[in-house]
Amino acid sequence: MACEDGFVLFDAGMPGEDALADLERALAMCRLRLEQTRLIVCTHAHLDHCGGAAEISRQTGCEIWLHPNHEHLIRMLQSPSAQFERRMEIARQSGVPQDTLSTYLPPAREAEEDADRELAASAAVIERSKALVNGVTIATDLGDWVAYETPGHSPSHVCMFQPERRLLISGDHLLGRISLYFDYGYSPDPVGEFLSSLDVVERLDARLCLPGHGRTFADVQAHIRGNRDLVNERLARVEQAAAAGPLTAYEVIPEVYDAGATQNTHWLLSKVLGYLTHLQAIGKVHRIPGDPERWAA
Repeated sequence: MACEDGFVLFDAGMPGEDALADLERALAMCRLRLEQTRLIVCTHAHLDHCGGAAEISRQTGCEIWLHPNHEHLIRMLQSPSAQFERRMEIARQSGVPQDTLSTYLPPAREAEEDADRELAASAAVIERSKALVNGVTIATDLGDWVAYETPGHSPSHVCMFQPERRLLISGDHLLGRISLYFDYGYSPDPVGEFLSSLDVVERLDARLCLPGHGRTFADVQAHIRGNRDLVNERLARVEQAAAAGPLTAYEVIPEVYDAGATQNTHWLLSKVLGYLTHLQAIGKVHRIPGDPERWAA
């Protein structure tokens, strides 16, 4: 987005030389250069949205604005192996069979150690970012964009809204196709947060949405309703499964998703655990401690 003698970059893409080269080619198509970056605004702390921010900031000297609730990213950048172990423990406690745990294996140790050093350096840069919270404005040639906190998909998620033109930069909160994902384990009720965030965005009455993936779309209200309906459908399926329980979170997956758990075990498990913790928060299910833990209505 143009500003002064450069531009504001909303989301910075993946880390690494290849991703940076792709960004430079895309900028060149718009007759822009990387060194013209005056500010990086990240919708949330997932690597495909903020992974390149630290390197761009190093090269250009620009600031990074990001929601302060990004500790999960910093921990991952500083110690990918510790985050991997945490993910493995959640999987074990959720009843994932030993043979399926092989899908959680990290990359080769040597490559991982090289990446650790680069990622730790990126963490130091991102930790110094400016807090992007409710009401913060980003000045551009199109007018000011106002930040709205929209946690759920990620605890650090923020949408930007340009009120005069009713334009919404939605990150991963709303996409052109309805695709739900919730970061599990970093907030008490990510699904509840997501539903509340849908209410926040609905009140803005945006006419055009610029999502973090895919094409822009105009039927914003329909997308909001579609996301809300799918969440409620998933919650109903999870509650029904728990009523026939007790079940582990892993055993709930095929009751909710027709394809069951294959290579997407981590993705599906994070969503199911999000639904279970929301149902627990509203008094519909309870957690039964154990190894693995189970859930029942």
